[in-house]
Amino acid sequence: QNDGQDLDGWFSRGQWSDRATTHPKLNLTKQALPWNEQYKGKANLHVFEDWCGGAVRHLRKNLHFPLFPHTRTTVKKLAVSPKWKNYGLRIFGYIHPFKDGDFQFSVASDDNSEFWLSSDESPSNSRLAAFVGKLGTEWTAPGEFTKFSSQVSKPVRLMSSRRYYFELLHKQDDRGSDHVEVGWRVFLPSLKFEVIDSSYISLYTDESSLKMNHVEHIPQTLASHSGSYLWEAQQDEHGADMLKSDPRDTFFLTPAIEASRVENVLVPCAYSPTYVVKDFPIARYQGLQFVYLSFVYPNDFTRLTHMETENKCFYRESPLYLEKFGFYKYMKMDEEEEDPRQRAFLFLNPDNFLEEEEEEEEEDEGVDSPEPTDPPPEAKEKSFGPVPRAKGKETPPGEEDELGLLAPSKHAGALSLQPHLSVPIFGGKAKTPGPSKAAATREDKKPRKAQEKVYVTRLQPGKRKALAQEPAFPGIFLYPKPLKKVHLRSRTPQKHPIASSKLHARRALPSLLALGTEGLFSREMHEDTTPAPGRTAATTDYNSSEATHSEGTRVTSFLKMSETTASQQEEGKGQEEEEEEEEEEVSDYSYETGELQHSWLEDSINWQRTFSVSSVDFELLRSDWNDLRCNVSGNLQLSESEVVDVVAQYMEKLNEKNGGIYTLLRIVNVEKRRDTARGNRYLLELELAERGQQTVRLSEYVYVLLHQGKQDDSAEANPEGLALGATEPQPSTWSMLYGKPVLCQPLRLSWKQDVMVHFVVPVKNQARWVQQFISDMARLYGATKDANFNVILVDFDSDDMDVEKALRDARLPRYQYLRRTGNFERSAGLQAGVDTVEDGHSIVFLCDLHIHFPPNILDSIRKHCVEGKLAYAPIVMRLSCGSSPREPNGYWEVNGFGLFGIYKSDFDRVGGMNTEEFRDRWGGEDWELLDRVLQSGLEVERLRLRNFYHYYHSKRGMWNARSKKSPKD
Repeated sequence: QNDGQDLDGWFSRGQWSDRATTHPKLNLTKQALPWNEQYKGKANLHVFEDWCGGAVRHLRKNLHFPLFPHTRTTVKKLAVSPKWKNYGLRIFGYIHPFKDGDFQFSVASDDNSEFWLSSDESPSNSRLAAFVGKLGTEWTAPGEFTKFSSQVSKPVRLMSSRRYYFELLHKQDDRGSDHVEVGWRVFLPSLKFEVIDSSYISLYTDESSLKMNHVEHIPQTLASHSGSYLWEAQQDEHGADMLKSDPRDTFFLTPAIEASRVENVLVPCAYSPTYVVKDFPIARYQGLQFVYLSFVYPNDFTRLTHMETENKCFYRESPLYLEKFGFYKYMKMDEEEEDPRQRAFLFLNPDNFLEEEEEEEEEDEGVDSPEPTDPPPEAKEKSFGPVPRAKGKETPPGEEDELGLLAPSKHAGALSLQPHLSVPIFGGKAKTPGPSKAAATREDKKPRKAQEKVYVTRLQPGKRKALAQEPAFPGIFLYPKPLKKVHLRSRTPQKHPIASSKLHARRALPSLLALGTEGLFSREMHEDTTPAPGRTAATTDYNSSEATHSEGTRVTSFLKMSETTASQQEEGKGQEEEEEEEEEEVSDYSYETGELQHSWLEDSINWQRTFSVSSVDFELLRSDWNDLRCNVSGNLQLSESEVVDVVAQYMEKLNEKNGGIYTLLRIVNVEKRRDTARGNRYLLELELAERGQQTVRLSEYVYVLLHQGKQDDSAEANPEGLALGATEPQPSTWSMLYGKPVLCQPLRLSWKQDVMVHFVVPVKNQARWVQQFISDMARLYGATKDANFNVILVDFDSDDMDVEKALRDARLPRYQYLRRTGNFERSAGLQAGVDTVEDGHSIVFLCDLHIHFPPNILDSIRKHCVEGKLAYAPIVMRLSCGSSPREPNGYWEVNGFGLFGIYKSDFDRVGGMNTEEFRDRWGGEDWELLDRVLQSGLEVERLRLRNFYHYYHSKRGMWNARSKKSPKD
């Protein structure tokens, strides 16, 4: 069929252009196939499964649409409801009118649908007659033919003696009652639409005897044509940085420098990195803990920035913390003046703070715990933190001055504090403030301590009452002093008993403290130098509704009181009379009531707030260990200064040997594998001008060998600093020739630019994916003109297509077809494919069927496979449902090692695939192989490869039922 390229401009957004009918690339089906009277009573139905979205345009973005559906079958009427999700339908055939006259058609569906009708039997003359929605959000109830104006077509003149080609497209997402139906009526407004049944439809052609890869009979129309996914994806500009062009992608097309020009440029040196774990006992599936990542320069934009709305793991913050606070801790709010009359009080129960003796104890119990923890049952009842109360603690006299409200911070916006300054909030019994006599005598007055409360109040000057002897609220203190900064531990909200009708109306702030994050909380406070009953004391700026405003925000809205049980309310009634009396003590403050209008509770926004911020490089917080937790971060970034130093030294040596004929045009790619004990390995890829005329490509491994007597210097003496990603060399690293690292040529570490690469893929009954893989390999050959690769397909009795014929018809440099019987076995299939390779000095690439390859895949495999030294496990991007290489939403498959390149001799040496243990299942065989590869002394290169995708697919109907029942799968 056609490739669908060069389609820009032929279609306007949301409309179909008649000019497209003359475009030679579309190759529309003009001549209908021979028709048979036996075709009456049914229509052709093609199903495209595993594809998200509710709009027909989403269906057109499917890679297999319209030629390679998941299922080809028939229907007996134009009303279909599979009761399934995430699929698309294409129903096509002929309509046979029952009389001459004007007809109207209407389509109803959930979700979107389109009904196309031709003016005759030719598919190429189809035009859009009616549709439900364009965005995927529109839908109708079954039989609701008049909900949208677009559902009903204009009157169409039809003749009973002719047949008319039609096409019905439907897209269903994962919600709603899926259905699609087409109704028609003679053009009389009083008539209702009736579903078109089997009496008036017929097949376009009979597909029952055809293989799934036989597609020449499938009609291509303006509604459905091959290549539609290309121009549909071009309609929307995608935000992935990786889609932007990069010199790496096509650098393999640049002629290579003559091998003799780079021989003996550097002095040779032994290459034996310390991180190789040869003969080291590795537990099952633990080899991936010994795989290290490489650093890359310049930025290859493999970081999935467009996915960080959903996943912010790159920033090393707790998701709960980011949800609560965002990134305000990186900002320092500028100082601003406040009206003291508009400030708010934050009252905290002093019993919830730790005594000084308990602080060190608490810090050891997990102040810096990376994940939120749930409090034990006894702590949940009376505390917000995971540490139970310490019983019997007495407050030493004279220490109460150390307690206060949120101590002032020199960095007002910083929420991340030093551990030794942190006190887990509400962790146990703590000191009682001296100035508050009411708080000090509370235990004598109360037989039972009330649960902790936090109240925010507003000043009400002029409403003073005589002070009572009882505290207004157990545990509050009216003259707050700076607190030590606290660590918010738990998200478990506190349940407060309601003691009176007035207390019922007050708004507590339990969620202020229910923040269970790994973040640390601090706010800048302003302390009143003369605390007195009638004066304004310290304030805290806190937006209780979203917890996102920083200093200077006026507190004018508060969280609702936590829900309470009936039993708690009963307990509170016994204290009602006493609480009425206690309220007199805080005479300067009134509390909001639940009956106040919401307009009074509106947030006050300071549009003039400014802040200060420093430049932050989050890359410096990353290390080269194989991070299995974050699947959106890209390759590690290498510092420019380090690259320039290495390249400058190499260019000096290169020109020294070749008489200065080379000029550096561009640093295309530099990859570094770090070894702080012995030396760093670099892959230099440079674009050079030879004698100022010819442009050549240099791609060589070099080694920066540390002096044997200096292994404890600089980086080696500070492993922690390097673990944080410090890639900068010491200032004097390259300034001295002796006693410092030496740039040399690593022995037996050079890659071959023309070595044969064998792609080994086991398959069974995946016709559309097998055909796609073969087509991709043919395109790879056409784009690279590289004949040094071979496709080995191991076929487990596929009956839905002739795999060998498809290989024979494709334009491939070479292929091998191996047929096996029985159930699908991935390990056995891969081993059988590798066994057909006779040359031990060639590379085998263990591959999957659902892969999209970048054009530089062959070059990338060869560069990172060195016989006896290196194997290659590129990280593939796993596309999400409904995503494609042109709209790549998804995540890096950081755990998978199933795509693996290794020399045949090395593969045989490690024992090949484990075909005994992984006989009839897959999942885990890649990790098991990795364990043995590492134990044999090989390095495994691990890099995220640009534009290297794994297509989304479900496992429904894959391979064989026996494999699906495997517990390991």
